[in-house]
Amino acid sequence: MSKWIKNFDQLAISKLRQDILAIAEAGLAAIDTEKVIKANVSIKDQKLKIKDLSFDLSQFKNLKVIGFGKASCKAALVLEQILGSKIQAGTALGVAPVACEIIQTYGGTHPQPSNHNVEISEQIMKLAQNATADDLVIVVVSGGGSALLCYPQNECDQGQILYHQFLKVGGTIEELNTVRKHISQLKGGGLAKALYPATVISLIFSDVPGDNYNQVASGPTYKDQTTIADAQKIIAQYNLGKFELNETPKEDKYFANVHNIPLVTNQQALEAMQGQTLKLGYKAKILTNQAYETTEVALNYMFMHQKPNTVLLVGGEPKMRVVASGSGGRNLYASLLALQKINSNQAFLSLASDGLDNSDAAGAIADEVSLDLAKAQNSNIAEYTKSLDSYNFFKKINQLITTGPTEANVSDLLILLNQ
Repeated sequence: MSKWIKNFDQLAISKLRQDILAIAEAGLAAIDTEKVIKANVSIKDQKLKIKDLSFDLSQFKNLKVIGFGKASCKAALVLEQILGSKIQAGTALGVAPVACEIIQTYGGTHPQPSNHNVEISEQIMKLAQNATADDLVIVVVSGGGSALLCYPQNECDQGQILYHQFLKVGGTIEELNTVRKHISQLKGGGLAKALYPATVISLIFSDVPGDNYNQVASGPTYKDQTTIADAQKIIAQYNLGKFELNETPKEDKYFANVHNIPLVTNQQALEAMQGQTLKLGYKAKILTNQAYETTEVALNYMFMHQKPNTVLLVGGEPKMRVVASGSGGRNLYASLLALQKINSNQAFLSLASDGLDNSDAAGAIADEVSLDLAKAQNSNIAEYTKSLDSYNFFKKINQLITTGPTEANVSDLLILLNQ
């Protein structure tokens, strides 16, 4: 059976490394889009079953599919395999198109919105607005959707500015998404309003720490609890600049026939990793699935709880202020910091579950092997840390973890293994 981590064998040169990589593999396997959909979506005769809910297709004239986010194109393909010609139309916007027979799939830009994203999002908007009370619409909502689903053009223009400004201030994803909802016609329940009065099944592939499913892709099918005033407060707090804001839909009628169903979460990945840890003979503890604090604080918390023969697991999206121009994302930065804390009986791994940590790498391992390789290359860890150049540090010592795009996203997965 093929592994998610393409260079698993190259990296697994010690027992510690074999174990920590196997734990990471279990987390990635648990969020596999195809497996998850096939395990939760089925049809028999005219009865569509999704988890514990059942829908009688004979009560609807049309079945349509809309998708956006990193998992959406793969999800569209699997839904088409299950439902076949029962689907009349569909549009999915992900990071790369796939070959579907009925559903049109497109690749867009991420993490920043683009004019192309707006163009495809307009198609999604028109498909939604054409839905009637006789239609059943399956919506795939996945991580990355906040950048990919972008309409109208004014949202794209403002979204690009917002993204750059927010990187500098280190705010939370909730704060970023609150502003995003109020510059958009589709986020913050806007898509639910466009789909009204159709019946909507929204399948949530969550990349947001904890159970905050209304934050995924900035909540296009959830009733938004925030207001323009909340967005203005965040803009003022971080001195983000001037934005044109609009209020999100608040009328209950737009959400009465919307069924939001979480399918994939960070907690699922953590529990799968916990199970693999126990199989390997270690004690396992999930410290949190809601790591919002800075990377430094998250790592200090993990290393405070270290005990022999234990594996500590953390999920979430630790904050990282971009104050230098180096390459690499949150996970590579976490591994670089961990390298300055580990001892010879430890290994640390931080992984972007989408496979792309602001680079072509998913993450990196920090252990004694990495330290020895860095010393051999005369690589100054402190200097690479200061310049936030974690990608080039681990590339130089050939210790990057490579998965390629996983077409899934449940945020970040952090592992500390103590022998």
